[in-house]
Amino acid sequence: MGCFIGMLLLKIFDSRRVLIGFSLSAILCLTAALFGPSQLALYAFPGIGLFGSIMWPVLVSLALNSVSEHHGPFAGVLSTGIMGGAVVPLIIGRIGDHFGLRTGLAFLYITFGCVLSVGFWAKPLITNATVSLKRPVAEPVS
Repeated sequence: MGCFIGMLLLKIFDSRRVLIGFSLSAILCLTAALFGPSQLALYAFPGIGLFGSIMWPVLVSLALNSVSEHHGPFAGVLSTGIMGGAVVPLIIGRIGDHFGLRTGLAFLYITFGCVLSVGFWAKPLITNATVSLKRPVAEPVS
């Protein structure tokens, strides 16, 4: 569902804005899940997944579109980022063992912060095509 929503939003907004919006939404859901009441956490944790589902495709797209050459090696470097999916849970678990699960999950603020930063510093060579929601202004007839 998150990818579908993200794809629609990418047709309307610049990819950097979509990445920033989804990253901030994931951070807000994480905050609600960790520090809000348990009933809110039942919705906030799935919300993190919903907003996280669009982050990786947009992140890779923005990164590859921000370099003019050597896309193959750069894509390889980005693909090593997938290892974060294996390493981050171990870090969360280790922190959780020592300081509690809430503190361990707070480590996700760092990862979401890194993704959020890409939305600000990425300078794509070509911006994604968007549709205009404004009606075209009719030119005056002379």
